[in-house]
Amino acid sequence: MINTSSISDRLHELKTALPEHVKLVAVSKTKPVELLQEALDAGQLDLGENRVQEMNSKAEHFAGQPVRWHHIGHLQTKKVKQVIRHAHLIHAVDSKRLLAEIDKRSENAGIQSRVLLQLHIAQEEQKHGMTEEELDMTLNALVSSPMCSTKICGLMGMATYTDDAAQLTREFKSLRTLFDRYNPDHWDTCSMGMSGDWRIAVDEGSTLVRVGSAIFGSR
Repeated sequence: MINTSSISDRLHELKTALPEHVKLVAVSKTKPVELLQEALDAGQLDLGENRVQEMNSKAEHFAGQPVRWHHIGHLQTKKVKQVIRHAHLIHAVDSKRLLAEIDKRSENAGIQSRVLLQLHIAQEEQKHGMTEEELDMTLNALVSSPMCSTKICGLMGMATYTDDAAQLTREFKSLRTLFDRYNPDHWDTCSMGMSGDWRIAVDEGSTLVRVGSAIFGSR
């Protein structure tokens, strides 16, 4: 168990090291509500969960507190109806089909969902994300058929799990290049970087990092 001062100190250290324009999402997946409360008490309001049921359960537990819930895991279309209930931002929209489902469900619910489109930038095939060609097709299709209830806020990507700094730099640079190429005026988020590689990601232009173990400890 990590005590309150430890979580507070880790958050303070991270926020001090991050540039002012970079948002920190504390990845709270699998962590008990007691630890989440410690983070909230330390002023960390952006929390990341990768399972819809767990996120919604925690959202109900913390109802009335100003938490911004980020759904950061791979999302199945059948779970969209549940995820839009509490998600401040849906991070990993990896297909045109999923994007359309989010828009349809959001319109039916009378809400606007905020999303990031996920690009596949890693060498690992098991990681999700659109190719550059799929991104181009998706964005072009929206020109003629714009969405009613979904706002694309930017792009995200997960780099290869490696200690090779040069490789991480190349992968993060490739995402930032696409962000700059396609970026409409209303995009504000280029999400890349986690506990082990966020410093490289920030150097390459990340505006949002997702950090879990460096705050809450390893699972």
